[in-house]
Amino acid sequence: MDITEVRVFVRNEEDKKLKAYAAVTFDNVFVVRNIKVIEGNNGLFIAMPSRRIKQSCPKCNFKNELRSKFCNHCGGQLPVSVTPTTDNDRQSEHKDIAHPITQEFRGQLQKKVLEAYEKEKAGSGGNLGLHNVS
Repeated sequence: MDITEVRVFVRNEEDKKLKAYAAVTFDNVFVVRNIKVIEGNNGLFIAMPSRRIKQSCPKCNFKNELRSKFCNHCGGQLPVSVTPTTDNDRQSEHKDIAHPITQEFRGQLQKKVLEAYEKEKAGSGGNLGLHNVS
């Protein structure tokens, strides 16, 4: 599988960990959007698109966000969820929608996205963050 295009959308907010979003096209036929470029303690890395995990209301079965105190549908009190104490606990609130299976491909994907980010940030991207990858 080849990465054929990377589009980067830089966020210009200082003092924020989220630096950009990327949309990556594979083999000119499949796209994954909302890949995040994040500034971590050890430099930049990518985070795959994810969604928040939901919990069901025991009364009406409506899906509410994890750690909600009351149901958004019936107003009933929800079971108490454990408050996260570490970054790993906070990350467990989210589940990846799409992600690389192998470490090798993850490294390749991260390299291409971060290269496109650096080009866009430097202003050499030209056409709205579009970077064809050869």
